[in-house]
Amino acid sequence: MGFEENKEGEKSGFEESGDEKENHGNMKRVESESSLYETEDDGEDAEGNEIELGPQCTLKEQFEKDKDDESLRKWKEQLLGNVDINNVGGLHFNGTDQSYNSNHLEPDVKILSLSIVSPGRFDIILPIPENGKPEGRWFTLKEGCHYNLNFSFQVSHNIVAGLKYTNSVWKTGVRVYNIKEMLGTFSPQLEPYTYETPEETTPSGYFARGSYSAKSKFVDDDNKCYLEISYSFDIRKDWANAE
Repeated sequence: MGFEENKEGEKSGFEESGDEKENHGNMKRVESESSLYETEDDGEDAEGNEIELGPQCTLKEQFEKDKDDESLRKWKEQLLGNVDINNVGGLHFNGTDQSYNSNHLEPDVKILSLSIVSPGRFDIILPIPENGKPEGRWFTLKEGCHYNLNFSFQVSHNIVAGLKYTNSVWKTGVRVYNIKEMLGTFSPQLEPYTYETPEETTPSGYFARGSYSAKSKFVDDDNKCYLEISYSFDIRKDWANAE
């Protein structure tokens, strides 16, 4: 759901040589650092061995660990904010209601909304399908436009560590973009969290226009996936009339 912004001294996933600019011949694809950054090997060490995770514990148990370490205690207090640790085993949210269950060990993250924001345009609200596969084209972007991705999410049950957003994009079967955005570590709370990705710019030119396929994920440090969406979108000379 994004492309690297073309800045001076940086390479994007699309680049034309001098001959190609003059003759509009075959496009030369230069892989950027982000397109070489794999996301499929998460959860493995440098030798390819699966990382063994420690035992899970409730939110209250996590807080009581290392309670004699003042720096750790202050960090946990800052992370948990206004959560009442004396009443929370696992904090669960259902709509506007909140309930407590000491048996919950696994954190849960629910993505509530996704939207694309571009200056001078109405926000493109992206419906989130239950099966993770939007029907048809999910959205259309104008070539060379600046945009951000906005989303909100809610955390319940337990602390989620190392939540990240990953996105890979393909054109005619070739991956042209890949990114991993670290969001952070979040404690359960009733109020949703909101996040806005850094501004990016869509590629422009004859070879950049067309249809793309993509896959976006929200995963944590344990490689638990909370949402995976496989979708298609277009880049055109102008915005779609419906958007």
